[in-house]
Amino acid sequence: MRSRVAGVRRRDRHGRGLRGPLTPPQAPISRTRAERFDDLVEDEVRRLGRRWGRELAGVEFVVAEVPDLEPDFTGPAPLGMTLPGDEGEHADVRARIVVYRRPVEARADGDAETVRLVRDLLVEEVADLLDLPPESVDPSYDSPDE
Repeated sequence: MRSRVAGVRRRDRHGRGLRGPLTPPQAPISRTRAERFDDLVEDEVRRLGRRWGRELAGVEFVVAEVPDLEPDFTGPAPLGMTLPGDEGEHADVRARIVVYRRPVEARADGDAETVRLVRDLLVEEVADLLDLPPESVDPSYDSPDE
């Protein structure tokens, strides 16, 4: 009879190898595309918040999978939108900026372009909400017209 050493895992008896996750859950490779996209949006919101924190304090940033479009809609899907909140002292609805993950990922060619697209989109939406030109919100903004 063979003795087992405590803590040593062996191949299973059918020869298929060990079962279970290949990477620890905290490793970046273990995160889903949706989770990585959420992190990207959160990083950009945090970056914009350092400069516009007071103005963006009442704004809710949301990531949605796809926009809810009418069946007869034609054209490219929107990448994001701004929903204004209630004005006044007793405002119940906060302003909301929505980023649509699937259209952004479909439009981008790779991770670097996704980062640029999310950055530009959030700058444009914040500029729209604050009624400012995008270059005022973020001086590093590259206008798509150029």
